[in-house]
Amino acid sequence: MELKPITREGVPAALQKAERYRLLNDSTAAESICLDILQVDAENQQALITLLLSITDQFIEDSGDAVTRARDVLPKLTDDYKRAYYSGIISERKAKALLHRAGLGVEAVARDWFHEAMRFYEKAEALRPSGNDESILRWNTCARMLGRHEPLRSTRDEYEPALGE
Repeated sequence: MELKPITREGVPAALQKAERYRLLNDSTAAESICLDILQVDAENQQALITLLLSITDQFIEDSGDAVTRARDVLPKLTDDYKRAYYSGIISERKAKALLHRAGLGVEAVARDWFHEAMRFYEKAEALRPSGNDESILRWNTCARMLGRHEPLRSTRDEYEPALGE
């Protein structure tokens, strides 16, 4: 089925609609709107960021390719700070999605994603505009999440399976 293009004049309203759908937890609709915007304005930075965030909103239901789809947006961002910051967002949201799913060994995998996010946030911190502390705030969030899940790791490490005789 061939998709119908939107007009350039409709881009501002479409951006608002995409944000609204994200706020309503309909990230697939927001993603679709962003893709429509990018068909007529391929370099629209707001649409690219909203697209990336819409994809990361879907990590909990991740079909397996969501991280790749989100990371594919990064090279299209024109600002080094934003590339680093949103790389951190991708990793942090992947970690949180893993914790949400739960399962044996998930804390260790999530921990690796949180550490990756923190490295990106440190890179973003070095590039940040004056007065912009969002990378520090996100780094601190990751550190606190790691601290909350520390007891889970040590409990798992102490676990010894019962052996039958």
